[in-house]
Amino acid sequence: MEQLLQWDQDLFLWLNGLGSSPFDAFWMFVTNKKNTIAFYVIVTAICSRWLGWKNTLWFLLTIGLLITFTDQITNLFKDGFQRLRPCHEPEVKDAMRLVKPSCGGTYGYFSGHASNSFAIATFFVMLLAKRFSVLYGLFVFAALVAYSRIYIGVHYPLDVLSGALFGIFGGWLFAKIYLRFIPNPL
Repeated sequence: MEQLLQWDQDLFLWLNGLGSSPFDAFWMFVTNKKNTIAFYVIVTAICSRWLGWKNTLWFLLTIGLLITFTDQITNLFKDGFQRLRPCHEPEVKDAMRLVKPSCGGTYGYFSGHASNSFAIATFFVMLLAKRFSVLYGLFVFAALVAYSRIYIGVHYPLDVLSGALFGIFGGWLFAKIYLRFIPNPL
């Protein structure tokens, strides 16, 4: 386990070190929750034309429950594992780039941004990709959000990968629950 954590730390320092100040504003934009929420609101608004108002309401309610689920489980993991964020880790913080003005919470395992982004992407794809194959692109967007957490210096790659995998599971689970009670929206 120690070797895995050392590789994770080394990979973080390498990936984080690839950044440069001309790109910092872009990655801060990508990592900003308000921008992510706005993006998904736009996608939902476009899809609502085909969903109808009733299915759109159920869709939004389920997304709210999904985000609550992923956020709460993420917090349980952070409190349970208590793995310091790289920007709080004494061995790492002097060797890394912290792009964000503050480091955030003390613990980082696993990434809430990654879990939420991949959960929503999976949920959308499972329910709507048959009609809108372009929605598979949401996984690219989720990957950008996840990588932004490494770039700005607040998560290790293992935090991001674990968050992404949990998000995929959460999105799959909530899509299955949705389809059990609500007919296929399209």
